[in-house]
Amino acid sequence: MSIACLFPGQGSQSKGMGADLFHRYPDWTKVADDVLGYSIRELCVEDPRGELGRTAFTQPALFVVNAMSYRARTDQGLTPPAFVAGHSLGEYNALVAAGVFDFASGLRMVRERGALMGQISGGGMMAVIGLPPAQIEAVLSQSDAGRRVDVANFNSPEQTVLAGVREDLAATAPALEAAGARACIALKVSAAFHSRYMHEPMRQFRAFLANFEFGSPSIPVVANLTGLPYAPDLLHETLADQIGHSVRWLDSVRFLLGQGVTDFEEVGPGTVLTKLVTQIRRSAGH
Repeated sequence: MSIACLFPGQGSQSKGMGADLFHRYPDWTKVADDVLGYSIRELCVEDPRGELGRTAFTQPALFVVNAMSYRARTDQGLTPPAFVAGHSLGEYNALVAAGVFDFASGLRMVRERGALMGQISGGGMMAVIGLPPAQIEAVLSQSDAGRRVDVANFNSPEQTVLAGVREDLAATAPALEAAGARACIALKVSAAFHSRYMHEPMRQFRAFLANFEFGSPSIPVVANLTGLPYAPDLLHETLADQIGHSVRWLDSVRFLLGQGVTDFEEVGPGTVLTKLVTQIRRSAGH
């Protein structure tokens, strides 16, 4: 048996998440409160001000709950994973699990990342269901509006997420449906994440990351940027560039399957990644 632990990203948050973890790990709860300047337990469990859906709050909240969930897994003495990976924000948890940086450093990075990404507005994202990625890219290349849209997430053979100006996304939907897409679903997000529209936050974040020292991964971490394990000499660059480029989740899971991974464990709230892995395994005949 070969295990890969997977950490979810933005979209997996829900009010009440981590309720059973904060009292178990008061040390990390205090670190989070000190770094963030507010109660992480209150945000995650009660969300009294309706902030959990805002990028600047969502990302730190998910990072903390994912990290505590992995710590709980370790405390239970379960089999260590052979690989780790995370979807977008979740990649920071994968890097903590692999010892590249510690919990407090990761939280500081995530706080800055969420703040920078949260400053960008006006764009949108759209999930395209039932059309293979290559066909989607072919359709996009055939119109001016399509050429202004980027693939944000290659999630599975069945699901690809696009990012861009909302009017351009809406303009591409009829052509995608005519090509065979079962649905084009506008997502409830504040900006066009993982696209050319995030290049300014990406540049600012790259400069911020220069303040941190990274260690070599003790477990292979599969990168969103490449769908392959992080190169130890490109840790900073790979992590920074993730913000403004596609999440290659489909390639990442295919790589893990090719390495003989038999068990995928989603570590954190929700089952989004578990469902994507099921789609990818089905398409690969696993």
